[in-house]
Amino acid sequence: MDASRVGDVAAFINKLPRPLRPRALSKMVALVVPYVGTTGLVIERLDRERVIGVARNRRRARNHIGGVHAAASVLLAETVTGFLVAMNLPGDKLPLIKTMHADFLRRARGDIRAETWLEEEQRRLLQQEPKGAIDVAVQLSDASGAEPIRCTMTWAWIPRRRR
Repeated sequence: MDASRVGDVAAFINKLPRPLRPRALSKMVALVVPYVGTTGLVIERLDRERVIGVARNRRRARNHIGGVHAAASVLLAETVTGFLVAMNLPGDKLPLIKTMHADFLRRARGDIRAETWLEEEQRRLLQQEPKGAIDVAVQLSDASGAEPIRCTMTWAWIPRRRR
Protein backbone atom coordinates (compact mmCIF):
# COMPACT_ATOMS: atom_id res chain seq x y z
CA MET A 1 0.00 0.00 0.00
CA ASP A 2 1.32 3.43 -0.93
CA ALA A 3 1.84 5.63 2.13
CA SER A 4 -0.12 8.44 0.46
CA ARG A 5 -3.29 6.28 0.77
CA VAL A 6 -2.83 5.59 4.47
CA GLY A 7 -5.19 8.39 5.51
CA ASP A 8 -7.99 7.12 3.28
CA VAL A 9 -7.64 3.54 4.51
CA ALA A 10 -7.42 4.68 8.16
CA ALA A 11 -10.60 6.76 7.71
CA PHE A 12 -12.39 3.65 6.43
CA ILE A 13 -11.08 1.50 9.31
CA ASN A 14 -12.10 4.18 11.84
CA LYS A 15 -15.72 3.62 10.76
CA LEU A 16 -15.57 -0.02 11.92
CA PRO A 17 -16.92 -0.95 15.35
CA ARG A 18 -14.47 0.20 18.05
CA PRO A 19 -13.35 -3.33 19.13
CA LEU A 20 -12.22 -4.15 15.56
CA ARG A 21 -10.19 -0.99 14.95
CA PRO A 22 -6.86 -1.76 16.70
CA ARG A 23 -6.44 -5.08 14.89
CA ALA A 24 -7.39 -3.60 11.51
CA LEU A 25 -5.19 -0.51 12.00
CA SER A 26 -2.25 -2.67 13.10
CA LYS A 27 -2.63 -4.93 10.03
CA MET A 28 -2.75 -1.91 7.73
CA VAL A 29 0.38 -0.41 9.30
CA ALA A 30 2.14 -3.78 8.98
CA LEU A 31 1.32 -3.82 5.25
CA VAL A 32 2.99 -0.44 4.80
CA VAL A 33 5.98 -1.25 7.07
CA PRO A 34 6.42 -5.05 7.33
CA TYR A 35 8.94 -4.85 10.20
CA VAL A 36 6.28 -3.26 12.41
CA GLY A 37 4.17 -6.38 11.91
CA THR A 38 7.10 -8.58 12.89
CA THR A 39 7.49 -6.81 16.24
CA GLY A 40 3.78 -7.02 17.04
CA LEU A 41 3.10 -3.33 17.68
CA VAL A 42 -0.58 -2.52 18.17
CA ILE A 43 -2.02 0.69 16.72
CA GLU A 44 -4.96 1.84 18.84
CA ARG A 45 -5.69 5.15 17.12
CA LEU A 46 -4.61 6.44 13.71
CA ASP A 47 -5.99 9.66 12.29
CA ARG A 48 -4.68 13.06 11.17
CA GLU A 49 -4.92 14.51 14.70
CA ARG A 50 -3.35 11.78 16.83
CA VAL A 51 -1.70 8.37 16.65
CA ILE A 52 -1.54 6.00 19.62
CA GLY A 53 0.34 2.72 19.64
CA VAL A 54 1.43 0.06 22.12
CA ALA A 55 4.43 -2.23 22.37
CA ARG A 56 3.14 -5.13 24.43
CA ASN A 57 5.49 -6.68 26.98
CA ARG A 58 5.53 -10.05 25.23
CA ARG A 59 8.36 -12.52 25.00
CA ARG A 60 9.42 -11.55 21.46
CA ALA A 61 9.72 -7.87 22.44
CA ARG A 62 11.47 -8.30 25.82
CA ASN A 63 14.96 -7.44 26.92
CA HIS A 64 17.17 -9.38 29.35
CA ILE A 65 15.47 -7.84 32.44
CA GLY A 66 11.90 -8.66 31.38
CA GLY A 67 10.81 -5.28 30.04
CA VAL A 68 10.01 -4.09 26.54
CA HIS A 69 13.30 -3.93 24.64
CA ALA A 70 14.77 -0.46 24.02
CA ALA A 71 14.71 -1.03 20.25
CA ALA A 72 11.01 -1.98 20.34
CA SER A 73 10.22 1.14 22.38
CA VAL A 74 12.05 3.46 19.98
CA LEU A 75 10.50 1.63 16.99
CA LEU A 76 7.10 2.38 18.51
CA ALA A 77 7.95 6.10 18.84
CA GLU A 78 9.27 6.20 15.26
CA THR A 79 6.23 4.35 13.91
CA VAL A 80 3.55 6.52 15.51
CA THR A 81 5.30 9.79 14.62
CA GLY A 82 6.02 8.61 11.08
CA PHE A 83 2.43 7.64 10.39
CA LEU A 84 1.16 10.92 11.79
CA VAL A 85 3.52 12.84 9.49
CA ALA A 86 2.56 10.67 6.50
CA MET A 87 -1.14 11.23 7.12
CA ASN A 88 -0.64 14.99 7.13
CA LEU A 89 1.53 15.18 3.99
CA PRO A 90 0.07 15.57 0.52
CA GLY A 91 0.54 12.48 -1.68
CA ASP A 92 3.31 14.14 -3.72
CA LYS A 93 5.66 14.28 -0.69
CA LEU A 94 7.70 11.51 0.92
CA PRO A 95 8.32 11.37 4.72
CA LEU A 96 11.80 10.38 5.91
CA ILE A 97 13.12 9.98 9.45
CA LYS A 98 15.99 12.41 9.87
CA THR A 99 17.04 11.93 13.51
CA MET A 100 15.84 10.07 16.55
CA HIS A 101 16.96 10.69 20.08
CA ALA A 102 16.01 8.61 23.11
CA ASP A 103 16.80 9.21 26.77
CA PHE A 104 16.12 6.20 28.97
CA LEU A 105 14.94 7.68 32.27
CA ARG A 106 13.89 4.63 34.29
CA ARG A 107 13.11 0.95 34.01
CA ALA A 108 9.80 0.43 32.19
CA ARG A 109 7.02 -1.63 33.76
CA GLY A 110 4.66 -3.60 31.51
CA ASP A 111 3.53 -2.39 28.09
CA ILE A 112 4.85 0.81 26.51
CA ARG A 113 2.26 3.24 25.10
CA ALA A 114 3.15 6.05 22.69
CA GLU A 115 0.95 9.00 21.78
CA THR A 116 1.82 11.67 19.24
CA TRP A 117 0.26 14.83 17.82
CA LEU A 118 1.15 17.86 15.69
CA GLU A 119 0.83 21.57 16.32
CA GLU A 120 -1.14 23.68 13.84
CA GLU A 121 2.04 25.33 12.47
CA GLN A 122 3.56 21.90 11.84
CA ARG A 123 0.49 20.84 9.88
CA ARG A 124 0.73 24.00 7.80
CA LEU A 125 4.41 23.34 7.01
CA LEU A 126 3.69 19.73 6.02
CA GLN A 127 0.91 20.85 3.68
CA GLN A 128 2.54 23.90 2.12
CA GLU A 129 6.32 23.54 2.07
CA PRO A 130 7.87 21.47 -0.76
CA LYS A 131 10.47 20.07 1.67
CA GLY A 132 11.47 20.60 5.26
CA ALA A 133 11.84 19.01 8.70
CA ILE A 134 10.00 19.16 12.03
CA ASP A 135 10.42 17.70 15.50
CA VAL A 136 7.37 15.58 16.31
CA ALA A 137 6.27 15.28 19.93
CA VAL A 138 5.76 11.77 21.28
CA GLN A 139 4.84 10.82 24.85
CA LEU A 140 5.85 7.34 26.01
CA SER A 141 4.41 5.85 29.18
CA ASP A 142 4.48 2.44 30.83
CA ALA A 143 1.83 0.46 32.71
CA SER A 144 2.40 2.57 35.83
CA GLY A 145 1.74 5.76 33.88
CA ALA A 146 5.33 6.95 34.27
CA GLU A 147 7.56 8.15 31.41
CA PRO A 148 10.40 5.61 31.13
CA ILE A 149 11.77 7.00 27.85
CA ARG A 150 11.82 10.52 26.42
CA CYS A 151 12.10 10.59 22.64
CA THR A 152 12.52 13.27 20.02
CA MET A 153 11.80 12.28 16.43
CA THR A 154 12.75 14.63 13.62
CA TRP A 155 10.93 13.96 10.37
CA ALA A 156 11.84 15.44 7.01
CA TRP A 157 9.88 15.43 3.79
CA ILE A 158 10.87 15.77 0.17
CA PRO A 159 9.03 15.72 -3.14
CA ARG A 160 8.13 12.18 -4.18
CA ARG A 161 9.93 11.04 -7.32
CA ARG A 162 7.71 10.09 -10.20
CA ARG A 163 8.08 6.51 -11.38
